[in-house]
Amino acid sequence: MAPLETFEVLVPGILTTLQDLGRYGYSQFGVPPSGATDSFSFRVANLLVGNRGEEACLETTLMGLKLKALREIVMAVTGGDLFPTLNGESSEMWRAHLLVEGDILTFKKVRSGCRAYLATSGGIAVPEIMGSRSTYLSGKFGGLEGRALRRGDLLSTGDASSALDRLGLRFPADWIPLFDKEPWLRVIPGPQDDYFTDKGFETLCSSSYRVTPQSDRMGIRLDGPPIERRSDAEESIISEGLISGAIQVPGDGKPIILLTELVTGGYTKIATVISTDLPKVAQLKPGDRVHFKSIPIDEAHRAFNDQEERLEEFREFLRNR
Repeated sequence: MAPLETFEVLVPGILTTLQDLGRYGYSQFGVPPSGATDSFSFRVANLLVGNRGEEACLETTLMGLKLKALREIVMAVTGGDLFPTLNGESSEMWRAHLLVEGDILTFKKVRSGCRAYLATSGGIAVPEIMGSRSTYLSGKFGGLEGRALRRGDLLSTGDASSALDRLGLRFPADWIPLFDKEPWLRVIPGPQDDYFTDKGFETLCSSSYRVTPQSDRMGIRLDGPPIERRSDAEESIISEGLISGAIQVPGDGKPIILLTELVTGGYTKIATVISTDLPKVAQLKPGDRVHFKSIPIDEAHRAFNDQEERLEEFREFLRNR
């Protein structure tokens, strides 16, 4: 079945892009993964509407997105609470809803977090580039013409005929993450923690850092106590591959948490945020504050396994209901 026009963009919001789980295997060509910065919320949104976990969704930032439904569709909104409303009435998040032709969905203001995910049954239909539908903004490809949404854009979705039985489904309330304005982020030391003094690492783990306005999908820049480097250690290293969650420390000693749109970097990295806490990083906005806590790697593995077991339990519930 050919994709059908489903939404008209009335207001694009501050930044709204199409994202999936990202494109991998192209770093040698300078192409970063892109993809949803909060992959947990993204995956749950797709599960709620009956999609495969990697179908393209909308990632909208802070506020302002306003869409008009052009046909009947099942949708779910997860992630940060940007106060979604349906025809002016508050719309419950982390639940599957039915939209009919003419319905207006609006994200009015930030109540918690920073980014929300809108999944529709059938997924947003755009061409794959390098195996992904994600928007790479700096590269100007993927998603919808390699750019953020604009007023007047029309979005199409794939076959959604089997999704009506999802209506009313909710993700368990006690599994929904809380996006605090001052979260604790668990980290694993390294890979270049030996470039810093013991005092420098203690500073990282005992201080509060403020999220600056110079933050985006590439990374979260922080302001706070500078991290002390060893006197015999260089500020930079030969550029090497990066992963989301790496904490770079440039010459001013102020940490930067990397996200999904960088490939290589030459600053030393004192620690790495564990993957389970990356959704908290994705939901940070200017003015929020963060604390870091160093943990052993086996604790990080347990946290990851617990998260994946919850998702698998929810998938099993959906299959057997």
